[in-house]
Amino acid sequence: MIVTYDENGGFWDHVAPPSRDRWGPGVRVPTLIVSPFAKKGFVDHALYDTTAVLKLIETRFDVAPLTEADAKAPLMSNAFDFN
Repeated sequence: MIVTYDENGGFWDHVAPPSRDRWGPGVRVPTLIVSPFAKKGFVDHALYDTTAVLKLIETRFDVAPLTEADAKAPLMSNAFDFN
């Protein structure tokens, strides 16, 4: 289970949002992963946005990306241990 939320465009963040694409800046959102495959006690400091969740699903089920944004999104596999 991946729990994430957008608290209104990142206006309350302590750093500027990362640049994403022609549609504007990406938004930093907190995310909690609850899974037997999640690394225990691990905090991932990589920059992701909500399209990273979609990319994880697309990669897992071997389906083509829906958009350019999720095709370019970083894969969240660093937060998991599938071994």
